[in-house]
Amino acid sequence: MNDLAASTEETPTVDRLRHGIITGEFAPGERLVELQLAARLGVGRAAIRSALVELEKEGLVDRTVNRGATVRRVGLQEAIQITEARQALESLCAAHAAINVTPDEVVELHRFRDDMRAAVVEGRSFDYSALNSVLHRRLCEISRHHVAAELVVNLRNRAANHQFQLALQSGRMNVSLPEHEAIIDAVVSGDAEAARAALHNHLASVIATLQRWSERGVMV
Repeated sequence: MNDLAASTEETPTVDRLRHGIITGEFAPGERLVELQLAARLGVGRAAIRSALVELEKEGLVDRTVNRGATVRRVGLQEAIQITEARQALESLCAAHAAINVTPDEVVELHRFRDDMRAAVVEGRSFDYSALNSVLHRRLCEISRHHVAAELVVNLRNRAANHQFQLALQSGRMNVSLPEHEAIIDAVVSGDAEAARAALHNHLASVIATLQRWSERGVMV
């Protein structure tokens, strides 16, 4: 295979493995065997190896000599620190989103609010979790603060399993919904400081829950 063919193969392989880890297709601690992954994804082992190197840099994979690669486990204390870092960066993004939001994006954010409300009323926790994730991503994109947005994506990916478990916790949607509504309302009204505060308060709530899990010795 020439260099050009290899480069075009590796990028989608990284994306597919990353998506599998973030969505739980590959569980924390699961071994990532190159030969099996190559057969599963229909690519060469070189592409798998290259993808695992990249995902190790992103903090999603652990690679050790003679043991190969595994999906990295993120403990609760690390998840708390990740969320604290997100709190600083996403609050910045929310403020910039309030400044830069367009009329079309206002309509989109209103639709997010309506869809999240419907998911809560109908008890669709999986759908709510998906909407939650996409809303946070879109707020960073709307901010046009590309450096912060890129850092946030990496942080969210590293703690994806904890985010998913948190979203499915009984009663969590009813706590989370008004927090997200406050963020959306501040952004669409163009109030940067209110948007910053609303995002900060939302992730403070997430941090408090993770801290309670840690104190109770909850395994995630």
